Amino acid sequence: MNPLTGLGPFFAVDTHSAGEPAGPWRLLSEVLDDGPVLRDRVAQNRAALGGDFVELRVAASIAHLGLAARIISPALGLAVGAGAVPDYSTAWWQPKLGGAFPLSLAENPPVESEVAGAFAARVLRGPLARLDQAMARFSLARNVRRGNVASALNGAVTVLRSERPEWTERVAGIVSALEETPELAGTATRENGRFRRRSCCLFYRAAPDRDGPKCGDCVLV
Repeated sequence: MNPLTGLGPFFAVDTHSAGEPAGPWRLLSEVLDDGPVLRDRVAQNRAALGGDFVELRVAASIAHLGLAARIISPALGLAVGAGAVPDYSTAWWQPKLGGAFPLSLAENPPVESEVAGAFAARVLRGPLARLDQAMARFSLARNVRRGNVASALNGAVTVLRSERPEWTERVAGIVSALEETPELAGTATRENGRFRRRSCCLFYRAAPDRDGPKCGDCVLV
């Protein structure tokens, strides 16, 4: 059984064999670096949020959070459910806006003996590190970028605990190790099991008065 089945759109992936993507698929790498594809995606997010009155860094943060969630969710599902970690250097995508964009990963990702370490190397220090560098060009503060990754990881954890309660212990073990990595250490707190990030994704600033609703895990709540 596919461990990602029934976990929702942010976990769902297609699979492909080796080779160059055929349309409408494109290499995911094109949106991980500062360039026209990423800048267009941020601009589209800005337009969807309300247009030019929305600060560019706010649109960039929302785009970053969505991309991070789409990358982390299937990777964590595979890590917990199959002990495997995908290689995003060969991932394909379709650049659709709104919700989870179509994503395709290489078939049969390798099973790892040390899953958390492989996840940190192949996901946190792979596509997410590239994306982090690119997002810095939008004047998005480092603590916000790190918090977005932590929030995306916690979102995936919440789904796994709800939909796969039998995985709870494995989820906790892997995530506990990941939260000690340099990429995530100090980005959030957990009190009585409740996650709260130490930064804000800035979504509230998309409101016309810069005082919109805040996320449930926000440091400002």
